[in-house]
Amino acid sequence: MIKSASSENVKKLEYGEVIAVCTSPLKQTRKINVKECLVKENHGLVGDAHSNSQTHRQVSLLAQESIDKMKDMGLDVHPGDFAENITTSGIELVTIPIGTRIQVGDSIMEITQIGKECHNHCAIYLQAGDCIMPREGIFARAITGGKVKTGDKVKIL
Repeated sequence: MIKSASSENVKKLEYGEVIAVCTSPLKQTRKINVKECLVKENHGLVGDAHSNSQTHRQVSLLAQESIDKMKDMGLDVHPGDFAENITTSGIELVTIPIGTRIQVGDSIMEITQIGKECHNHCAIYLQAGDCIMPREGIFARAITGGKVKTGDKVKIL
């Protein structure tokens, strides 16, 4: 189910941190933490299969706190396992309204979608009977390019 967060729902925390930067050369696979990557304007992470100027879902983000929910269910999951590009900590991504701009490292991104519709259940869903990416993952368009690396700040603009 695709939903939109309203501005009243934005949490007081305006800063977070990049925990992992993940890419994959193929779609529908887990991503590998490459620790840093170049974000190309209006395209996404260089070298990632989901990077594309024709879509509004150029970059995907998921909170470590969301991954921890799946760990609490007994799964051995890590950043990139949900095919997210950027794993964050300390900021509630799903509360950021669509249209909001965020700075991630040197790049500016605009939130374009919260959650996604899953047409085919991923391996994690099949293993656990649930997956958090459709509810708690967010997507963005790269407004400006720049380097993003582990340890960078995530700031709501």
